[in-house]
Amino acid sequence: MGSPIVQIVHPSVSKAWLKRRDGAAGPALRRAQGLSLLDGLAAIGFAAGLAFGADAIANHREPLIFFACLAAVVAAMLLRALLAYASARTGAKAAATAKADLRADLARSLFGGPRRPAGEATTALVEGVEAMDGYFARFLPTRMAATALPLLMIAVAAVASPISAAIMLATLVPFIVAMILAGTAAAAESRAQFQALERLSGLFLDRVRALPVVLAFEAEGTTTAALGRSASALAQRTLKVLRVAFLSSAALEFFAALAVALVAVYCGFNLLRLLPFPVPEQLDLKRAFFVLALAPEVYAPMRRLAAAYHDRQAAEAAAARLSTFEEPAAKPAVAPLSAAPAIRFERVTIRYPEADAPAVSGFDLDVPAGAIVALVGASGAGKSSLLNLLLGLSPLSEGRILIDGAERPVTAADIAWAGQSPLLLPGSIADNIALSRRDASRAEIEAAARDAGLGPALAQRPGGLDFVLDERGGGLSGGERRRLSLARALLKPAPILLLDEPTANLDTVAEAQMLAALRRAAHGRTTLVATHSEAVAALADKVVRL
Repeated sequence: MGSPIVQIVHPSVSKAWLKRRDGAAGPALRRAQGLSLLDGLAAIGFAAGLAFGADAIANHREPLIFFACLAAVVAAMLLRALLAYASARTGAKAAATAKADLRADLARSLFGGPRRPAGEATTALVEGVEAMDGYFARFLPTRMAATALPLLMIAVAAVASPISAAIMLATLVPFIVAMILAGTAAAAESRAQFQALERLSGLFLDRVRALPVVLAFEAEGTTTAALGRSASALAQRTLKVLRVAFLSSAALEFFAALAVALVAVYCGFNLLRLLPFPVPEQLDLKRAFFVLALAPEVYAPMRRLAAAYHDRQAAEAAAARLSTFEEPAAKPAVAPLSAAPAIRFERVTIRYPEADAPAVSGFDLDVPAGAIVALVGASGAGKSSLLNLLLGLSPLSEGRILIDGAERPVTAADIAWAGQSPLLLPGSIADNIALSRRDASRAEIEAAARDAGLGPALAQRPGGLDFVLDERGGGLSGGERRRLSLARALLKPAPILLLDEPTANLDTVAEAQMLAALRRAAHGRTTLVATHSEAVAALADKVVRL
C-alpha cells in the first residue's frame, strides 16, 4: 500500500510555464492593467484637490475655489471607486477566460496524451485550474501598476518638492528588498505546504482504496496514526506559511509607514523653518500638503501587490503539477467528410498500457460506404474498444485505419455516437438532445425526438420536450435514456454512426421499437453497432463475430 510518487518540478520550470500562460487571459487582462494605472492618475488628482482646498482655506480665498476643489476631491474618490470595481470585474473576466483555456488544454492533454490516474486528473482540472484564479484576476493586473505607478508618483511629487521625492525614492529601495526576501521565503514555504497536501491526499486515497485490507488485518490504529502524522505535518507547514506571511506584511507596513513619517516630518519642519540643515527649497502649505497626501499613494500599489502575492504562490504551487501535463499538439486542419465513407481496418491491434494482453489483435474489416456492420461477441471481446478507436479514446498500437482508402483522422464532426450510458445533464429534454448540435432549431429537435421513438415518453411528461431532468439526469427510464441518446445521433448530420449496445436491458416490445428507430438513424450513414442482440445483428448488412 505505497503512497503515490509526487513528481518534483524545479521552481524555474513552473515559473516559465506560468509566464507562457500569461497571454491566455486575452484583452481583458490588458484592460484590467489599464484600469489599475488610471487609478494612480486619479490618486494624483485626489491629492491635488486636497492640496488646493487646504490652501484655499488657509489663505481665505473665494469660497468658489474651495467648493471647486471639494468637487474635484469627491469626483476623484468616486472615480477611484468605479475604477476599482471595473478593474475587479475585468480581472475576474480575464481569469475566467484564462481558466477556460487552461482547462481545455488540460482536457486535450488528458485524452490525447499518456493516461493519468483519475484522482490526479480530477485535481488538475478542478483544484489546479481554480488555483490560477487569483493569479490572473488580481496579481497580474496589480503587478504592472506596482511597477509603473510608484515611479510616476515620485516624479510628480518631485515637481512640488524634490527633497520629498528623494526621501520616497530612498525608502522605496528597502521596501522592494523586503518584498523580494519575503516573497522568496513565502514561495518556498508554499511549495513545501503544497507537497505536504499532495502527500496527505495521496495517502488518504491509498488507504481508502485499501480499506478492506486494512479492516481484514485490523490495521485501523496504524492507519489512523499514519494519517494523523501526515495531517500534523501539513498543519505545521501551513503555520509556517502564515508566519512568513505575517512577518512580511509587518515589514512592508513598517517601511511604508516610515516613508510617510519621514515625508511628514520633513514637510512640517520645512514649513516651520526649523530644519537643522539647509535645503534648496522652501515649501508652502499647498506643495507640502500635496506631497504629504501623495506619499501613502506611492506605496499603495506595492502594498496591493504584496497582498496579492499569495495568489502567485498558490498559482506557482499548482503550476508545478500542471506543468507535468504535456502541451496539446497542434493538429492539422482536416475537412469534414461530405458523405458516408468506406472504412477499412488493417491488422489493427489495441493494447491498453496497464493490460497484460491486447484488447484487440490483428483485426481486419472492410465496411462499405453506407453499410451497417454489427460487431457481435462476448463481453471483453473488444467491440467497444473498436468503436472507441474511431472516437480517439482507444490507443492504436499496431495497424492502420483507412477512410475512403486514405489514412486521415476522423474529426468530431464526422461521428455521431450513442453509447450504453448516455450523459444526462440538469435541464430540459430538449437541451439534452441539443448537446450534439447546439444550433439546432426547435423543429429539428422535435423531429429527432420523434424519429428516435421518444413520442410516447414526451406525451406522458408535463411540458414534453421542456420537461426538466434533475441534477442526476433522472426522470427517464433506461430505454428512454437510450432513445434520447439516439435522438442526439439523429440530430447530428454526421456521416459515421457508432452505436454501443443500443438495446441492452430492454424488453421485447421496447427492443422492437428501438430497432425501428435504429433503421431510421442508420439511413445514409456508415454504421458500426456493438451488440449482443441477434435482433440488432439481423438489421446489419454484415455481421462480424469477435
